[in-house]
Amino acid sequence: MNTVPEAPYGSWPSPIDAALAASHDGRPDHLGTVGDEVWWTEPRPAEGGRRALVRRRPDGTTAPVLPAPWNPRSRVIEYGGQPWAGVAREEGGPLVVFVHFADQRLYAYAPDGPDAPRPLTPVSDLGGGLRWVDPQVHPDRGAGGEVWCVLEEFTGPGPTDVRRVLAAVPLDGSAADDRSAVRELSDGGHRFVTGPKVSHDGRRAAWIAWDHPRMPWDGTVVMLAEITDAGGFTGVRPLVGDVDESVCQVEWDRDGSLLFVSDLAGWWELQRIRPDAVAGGAVPSSRLLPPRGEEFGGPLWKIGLRWFHPLENGLIAVLHGRGSQRLGILDPETGELADVPGHWTSWSDTLTVHGSRVVGVAASPRTGPEVVELDTATGRTRVIGFAHRDAVDPAYCSVPQDRTFTGPDGREIHAHIHPPHSPERTGPEGELPPYVVWAHGGPTGHAPLVLDLETAYFTSRGIGVAVVNYGGSTGYGRHYRERLREQWGVVDVADCAAVADALVAEGAADPRRLAVRGGSAGGWTAAASLTGTDRYACGTILYPVLDLEGWSTAGTHDFESQYLESLIGPAAEVPERYRERAPINRTDRLTSPFLLLQGLDDEVCPPAQCDRFLAAVAGRGVPHAYIAFEGEGHGFRRAETLVRALEAELSLYVQTFGIDRTDVPPLELEE
Repeated sequence: MNTVPEAPYGSWPSPIDAALAASHDGRPDHLGTVGDEVWWTEPRPAEGGRRALVRRRPDGTTAPVLPAPWNPRSRVIEYGGQPWAGVAREEGGPLVVFVHFADQRLYAYAPDGPDAPRPLTPVSDLGGGLRWVDPQVHPDRGAGGEVWCVLEEFTGPGPTDVRRVLAAVPLDGSAADDRSAVRELSDGGHRFVTGPKVSHDGRRAAWIAWDHPRMPWDGTVVMLAEITDAGGFTGVRPLVGDVDESVCQVEWDRDGSLLFVSDLAGWWELQRIRPDAVAGGAVPSSRLLPPRGEEFGGPLWKIGLRWFHPLENGLIAVLHGRGSQRLGILDPETGELADVPGHWTSWSDTLTVHGSRVVGVAASPRTGPEVVELDTATGRTRVIGFAHRDAVDPAYCSVPQDRTFTGPDGREIHAHIHPPHSPERTGPEGELPPYVVWAHGGPTGHAPLVLDLETAYFTSRGIGVAVVNYGGSTGYGRHYRERLREQWGVVDVADCAAVADALVAEGAADPRRLAVRGGSAGGWTAAASLTGTDRYACGTILYPVLDLEGWSTAGTHDFESQYLESLIGPAAEVPERYRERAPINRTDRLTSPFLLLQGLDDEVCPPAQCDRFLAAVAGRGVPHAYIAFEGEGHGFRRAETLVRALEAELSLYVQTFGIDRTDVPPLELEE
């Protein structure tokens, strides 16, 4: 009879070291087709965190499109979006246009030719310069072809001195040193825009727009324009959407109708509108499915996200679900929706199609993100890129539980619970395990239930992880995500605490060895939890918001500069709320040790916030450590950074929880 040896929780040996976890960080993204090929970007943590553009040829072989150090990644609204577009050509092979991260210029490149990428757009030294995203190549537009995309142009030195328009960039390179050669398609009447989608007959363009103080999940409008023979826009008008209706994607169908996803009824739902069917000034739209209590869209954190894609045969590939996204094929004529076969439980917000084939990025609790192809003609699926390979025996990975807890006022709280697990060790009888409560970023975001070696790094050592999709998260309808309206720092903190309390009440977690952890908005929740509750013995705070007044007054980038108007309340009406909730103003309540991790190139949550927070903590006798990383922005990408951050976090828990292990680089805590 084999028995698993007992050992104190947190002290277990594990083959999942920080370097292994770091090497599997990130996922493929930004799918597209170029002729008969499928292209996408994928992470390269070991190459300074750059993204690689990869092509899959018809014979099944894959190869990089761009050599290092080319890095296709946009910084528009800082979070970027679709950074490339390509077209097949009869001569010379495919042509790709991409945004290079280092200088944010658009480049054109023929990967099958001898020449290096050539710039299409100029450099500007004003503020954040000129930035581009969501390109679409139109070889027949203009004198020698054009790229239609979103232009983000800084007009002054401040982070909010910026305008965004739809623009046409000549493919011949004439704008590489001449800003005046860039043709503006829209008038800059909206603060934010997505790239223009052109109808199949080339006569119309549609795009999504919104303005401060709304975020795109609050209210957006679909704009429609007629395209003139000269390639300009005329008759620009709003079509659907409103200040309290979020439309997150639009696509043209072949019959001239416009497909879009709207949450007017409380869930992001797929609808159709026929722009020519005007009756009494109103343009009627119709749902393609009856209400299902599921999301068919999500938050527009990046420009060019895709939750659905029409096929040539009239069917529509859709991502849908409650709390997670599955891939289904919708017949809009019958309303029949059939989910694809396979073990994948969570599909990312990127899709492309080629003929009868649909390609997406999917993962599961046992597999990391993969590029998956569905043949709708046969119903068969297969992995065509970034294939999952077990980097470690799956027996070392915890089997997660998708749970719904009851929080304050009886409200639902969704969470993923990852108990400690190892095939080599089990906890001693009578000992309860430590747990770390993870708060995701956003806060208008969602933590999917998928394999994550960063989670397994802790659970395989005997430390449980509870990932909380607190009120405000997406995936559960508009009502659930609006629970955080004017309640940031209250609902998120209370929901995380309620999950921790429930685990303690169940006898699953040690009440004396609880930690809280989060990055970005999750870093705010972690800091607010440490300064507002007594639940946690310690906490890890990554690139956080700490000072609401400083963050909202030119302390962040333009996209989120008025986010607090909905998360906290109008600053002019409730200024005291901005002061009272900010962790920087509550350091006198801070007693638990903490680790603060920050990228020095972070434009979203600048390091100055950390400096002010640490100054407020100084001399209070609270053990803490601060690690700042050169060359890292908002979210860590480099392998060496990811390794250092994980090992420092584990060291904090080892010291705070009294765990006996000597294989962790010591984290020096100061008071």
